[in-house]
Amino acid sequence: MINLQGLDQKVLKIGLPKGSLQESTLRLMAKAGYYFSVRERSYFPTIDDDEIQAILIRAQEIAKYVEDGVFDVGLTGRDWIMETRSDVIEVSELTYAKLTMRPVRWVLAVPNDSDIKSIKDLQGKRIATELVNMTRDYLEKNDVSADVEFSWGATEVKAPTLVDAIVEVTETGSSLKANNLRIVETLLESRTVLIANKESWANPEKREKIENMNMLLQGAIKSEGKVGLKMNLPRENVSKVVDTLPSMKRPTIAPLFGDEWVAIETIIDEKMVRSIIPSLKRLGAEDIIEYPLNKVIP
Repeated sequence: MINLQGLDQKVLKIGLPKGSLQESTLRLMAKAGYYFSVRERSYFPTIDDDEIQAILIRAQEIAKYVEDGVFDVGLTGRDWIMETRSDVIEVSELTYAKLTMRPVRWVLAVPNDSDIKSIKDLQGKRIATELVNMTRDYLEKNDVSADVEFSWGATEVKAPTLVDAIVEVTETGSSLKANNLRIVETLLESRTVLIANKESWANPEKREKIENMNMLLQGAIKSEGKVGLKMNLPRENVSKVVDTLPSMKRPTIAPLFGDEWVAIETIIDEKMVRSIIPSLKRLGAEDIIEYPLNKVIP
């Protein structure tokens, strides 16, 4: 058992996912203002905050450790909360993943030349998966009896030699295609969730820290794909620009010294920049500055 019990009661103990989600999680945390440093082969990231203690651990295990109070808070997939039957507080859903902003999917997959066309065709078959409990639940829901075995990894290569089908997580489906597998059904979709231990959530001091962390993480996610634009513009062209300039609400317009020019600032989707900057330039905008965003707090 991981032992963090000797820490000061003010310290927020956080479980961070190690493995495929590690890089994207640490990048998100950094955008939120939590700069963790991970030494090679270390499971204990450091941070310049004496009241935060983190451990890198498999996402599959985090929910149970949060339930048991080993961690006050953790980031893991809703799939693993459901799979481990963990009783935790779901603070918020965090829309990020390893490769895309889409949810990951747990899918039933079979070899391309398999006769299996639906969940009903799995009667009496053998299935390999890490998601044993949820797979059994799905089979029971569909009145199908099949042998579900735990897979320790490399699940894609087990069909058809070792099993008839697999239930595997996918974000883009590329790995399944590369292993000559096709998707039959989707069992569930899952996103990363910020979760908290019930006792920690009931502690006003720790709850405030968790809520602050959630606010900053949500702000970091909201800023994804957005940039800021600043420019100077002749006052006579303001109405033409404002009528066409995207913004979260309305652009900020401030007078420059004198009466002839104004400064305009707005937030737009980054994908629009390549088309909108030339248009702004043609409308007389000068000194156009594009800058990245770390957080957008509504």
